[in-house]
Parts: sequence; structure tokens; C-alpha cells
Amino acid sequence: MSASVTEALAGIVGAKNVVTDADAMVPYLKEPRGLFNGKAQAVVRPGSVAEVSALMKWASETGATIVPQGGNTGMVGGQVPVADGREIILSLQRLDKVRSVDVEGDTMTVEAGVILQKAQEAAEAAGRLFPLSLASEGSCTVGGNLSANAGGTAVIAYGNARELCLGLEVVLPDGRVWNGLRQLRKDNTGYDLKNLFIGSEGTLGIITAAVLKLFPLPAARATAFLAVPDPEAALALLNKAKASAGGTLTTFELMPRIGLDFVVRHADGARDPLSEPSPWYVLMEVCAQAETGLSEAVENFLGEAMEAGLVTDAVLAGSLGQRADLWKLREMLSEVQTHEGGSIKHDVSVPLHATPEFLRRAIAKVEELVPGCRPVPFGHLGDGNIHFNVSQPVGADKAAYLAGWDAMNAAVHAIVTELKGSISAEHGIGRLKRSLLPGVKDPVELDLMRTVKAALDPKGVLNPGAVL
Repeated sequence: MSASVTEALAGIVGAKNVVTDADAMVPYLKEPRGLFNGKAQAVVRPGSVAEVSALMKWASETGATIVPQGGNTGMVGGQVPVADGREIILSLQRLDKVRSVDVEGDTMTVEAGVILQKAQEAAEAAGRLFPLSLASEGSCTVGGNLSANAGGTAVIAYGNARELCLGLEVVLPDGRVWNGLRQLRKDNTGYDLKNLFIGSEGTLGIITAAVLKLFPLPAARATAFLAVPDPEAALALLNKAKASAGGTLTTFELMPRIGLDFVVRHADGARDPLSEPSPWYVLMEVCAQAETGLSEAVENFLGEAMEAGLVTDAVLAGSLGQRADLWKLREMLSEVQTHEGGSIKHDVSVPLHATPEFLRRAIAKVEELVPGCRPVPFGHLGDGNIHFNVSQPVGADKAAYLAGWDAMNAAVHAIVTELKGSISAEHGIGRLKRSLLPGVKDPVELDLMRTVKAALDPKGVLNPGAVL
């Protein structure tokens, strides 16, 4: 990077917040799965909205290209630069203030670099709940969550990140700042602009702050780990739980036996909570505002489910420690797969009624494609989002197996498309799935997306090559 560029950036954010040392930049240049490793001229770390605005104004005037980055936990490469080294990473981690918590209005205004777990804790300290929950919540940021429209384990009750946001503050590609930090539940004064930026993966503007919805803290939780015979039974159990628990059903996660085996094998302290193995399992959680009666109601529900043959065995957490142990079985599923060699991944969703058919067909297809491969489908059955991961055959060459990524993706995505699903349920498009969009998007829809990009970022300053 030229001395003049370094001087210009330092003049905006201060010299210590312009990172050009190769070793110091490494954590910003690769995503968690190692699929994308980029290069950059520098990493800049603004500490205010004014500095973000000045950086974008400078980029627009000079032709520099900017890649916004939060906690760098994204799974599709949208937060890392390309390999030619032209781009500048704009890290939002220093914008980490909780600006306000409005208990009466059930809202919280936070900056984009606030770690999700910190946002949860700030809400809880005020006697409220911010329900967005992800495995990466200890490192992902609110801005990144909104940019990717993150989902997580509580979507069935509270919705995606989009549903949890009332207003945004956004720096546009030319440096202008849109202050849309409204706390209103109803506002029909024209286009809802915030929804252009939520889910846009940093290609239309840089989210610098957000107004988030809060909810009453549950007075009681009941967490159960259930053995079910098959996905059809799990879906029937979900419908029965929704009819019984209504909006208090907050989690309904599906996982296969092989996933539990991986967790028990590789995660410290993890154990099978049930006495006999089952082909499939469900982690279910129900919350209530009343302090008493919830466990008894869930026990009665599970008794009825067992009589109906939907559940073959069950354990209900009797303490916070037991609840943590049950959640660990779900939260460690992604991490432990790394110990089993290469894993080809799919983040897909289908209509709820089609979930069992998708699983049946996709498992058969990948086993036909790669004999001996080990499908590990798991995820958010409550909203139809399945992480259809496929571990390599035991003893296979990892590189040779991963070379078949595109072919396996094509086979699985063909089934998803036939069932009128989505090839990206919650991780986004980024760079990983960019080339797949023309095959799954309506041509008019894709043209509208390009029109929006051209209108807001005509010079292509923001995150070039991501999404479109």
C-alpha cells in the first residue's frame, strides 16, 4: 500500500488503527472453515460513525474498495477480501457500545460491533431477553448478524434477525449517514428501507447501529432431549408441540444418531443422556412466564407423545447444569465434525411438510454419489432449516473428497429446488454461492437485485464480488 494511502487512512482513524503488518492481518483474511483466504491492502478499525462515514467518502472519491467485517464468523466468505489484495477491510469491532436500553419500550440500541453475547447480557441485566442465539454468539457481532439476517435456535418463536430489528443507522457507499434508529412498532411512511440493508451482506451499506426488540425474561424453562424414530415422527411431534405450547415453544432442533456419536466422541464431558441409541433426536425447549407448572405440563405432553409412538425415550433437564449438558449436544455439532475429516456442507430450507422427504431423498442421493460418506443432517426443524452436512468416508483422502463439493452441492440443491426450498437458509450467499443464484432466482428478481445495487453503490465500492 502506498504511503499516501496509509497517510490518508491514518488521518481518519489514527495510525494505530490502520493495520498493514502481514501477520497482524491474518485473522481478518480467512473465514472459519478455511474455504476463503484473501489478501488486503490494510485493515482499518474506525471507532465512530463519523470515521466510518469519512472512510467511505474517501473510498468513493479514490476508487478504493471496502469489505465490511464484524466478528468474521460468516460461513460463505462474504466478509473476507478476494485474493488479489486490492481491497481494504473495514472492521467494525471498535463500534461496540450499548447506547441505550429502553425497558418500558422493550428496545435496545446497540452499535454494530457489539458481540451478540454482550447484547444478550445487557438485555438480561435490564430484566429483558434478546432472543437471537447462535453457536458463535461469543464472537459474532450484531452488525454481522443483521447483515446476514442470522437465524439460530429460537426462530420458531421470535423470528430471524430481521424480525428482531426496528431501526438502523447505515453509512452509505458515498459516505452519507442514514439515521433510521426508530423505536416504532408501526411506521408506514413509505418504503421500509432497513430491510434493504438487513441480509444484504455489506453490499449496499454499512450497518453501524441498530434498534433491537426485547422481550420479557422467561420465568421458567423446560428443556428436553427426546429420542424419535424418524423425521416423520419429529415433524408430527413439532406440530403437536405447537398446538400444545403455542408461542412458548422456543426451540425444536433435530439431530441424527451419528451427530450425537461425533459429539460424545470428541467434545469434552459430553455423554449420551439416554440409555438406548435412537436413529434421531430432538432438543426441545419451552418457556413460560409463570414460575410453576411448566415442567409438569411438559411431562404430560411427553407422556402423550410416547403413547402415540412419536417419542421412544426422553430426559427432562432438572437443573441449569443438566440444561447446559443437553444444549452442549446441539451446540457442538458443527465443531466436532472437523475431527472426522472433510465435510461438505449445505445450509438449506424447505417447507416444513417437505422436510422428511428432503432428508430421505438427499441422504440416499449423497450415499449413491459417494459410497461410504456419512450424512450428518441437523438443525432447526421448527423453521425448516437443515444443515445438511456430509462427512467423508472413514479413511478417505480429505482433499479428494472435498474436490467433489460442487457435484454434491448440485445434487442436494436440485432436490431442494424441486421441493421449492432455498439453497441458503441463514448463512447468506457471500462468495461461496454467488454463482448459484442465477440458477435458483427468478430472472426478474435477480435483475431487481442488480438494480438496487447499482442505485445505492454505482461505483462498486462495497464488497465487490459478494452476493452479485
